[in-house]
Amino acid sequence: MKSETIEVQTGHEARIIDLTAQVSGFCAGEGDGLVSVFVPHATAGVAILETGAGSDRDVLDAIDELLPRDPKRWHHEHGTPGHGRDHVLPAFISPSITVPVINGILQLGTWQSIVLVDTNIDNPFRTIRLSFIS
Repeated sequence: MKSETIEVQTGHEARIIDLTAQVSGFCAGEGDGLVSVFVPHATAGVAILETGAGSDRDVLDAIDELLPRDPKRWHHEHGTPGHGRDHVLPAFISPSITVPVINGILQLGTWQSIVLVDTNIDNPFRTIRLSFIS
């Protein structure tokens, strides 16, 4: 198994960050197998979705509607007000995904991208673990 971590700066606002280029570069030349993308944080997830065309904003808006940053709603108490919702996010957007790789090329659909979904405004940096199994 080949494995490495990448660091991503997310800043202090909810963001969706496209990781496709980094994951593709990691898999280049690796032949056939599976790549796992895992975010070892309790307040972020990874997903496969279409980026651009408003989809990024739609996902963040849907999260805000489903999991509002209302401090009275959440029992979790540390961090900025409403931070409890960030700890619920991984129940809806998984902290890991697996993608098939053929001849070192990610087998994503035409409009699919691998993204980090991070709503935690308290943590401006994220680590993502990439693992390739042939």
